[in-house]
Amino acid sequence: MNYYHKNLAVGGFRKLTFVQKMSNVGSELARAIRWKDKNPLYTREAFERCLELLDFTIRDEREFCRLREMTRIREGIADYFYGENIYSFSEDFWKKYFYHFNYAAQLGK
Repeated sequence: MNYYHKNLAVGGFRKLTFVQKMSNVGSELARAIRWKDKNPLYTREAFERCLELLDFTIRDEREFCRLREMTRIREGIADYFYGENIYSFSEDFWKKYFYHFNYAAQLGK
């Protein structure tokens, strides 16, 4: 399987805290949002990187207690970008949701 984040795929992502993982997911999502109306290729690649990092988090057995939230986030992101946006998410919602993880990661939590 080809990964965008090769070092993280072989176990590097497991070394991060949950907050750091979600901050990384949010960074890729922010890139996808930034390119959404400008460049479809960049949007798709950032979206795929976002899902890849989210999938790494979902597969980490230490995050089992957060599995429901992670799978719902994944579904919501996929629906927002390539579905019908049945959940009515917005750019602002996603930015606010991931902002807190980014802030906490910067504090070293």
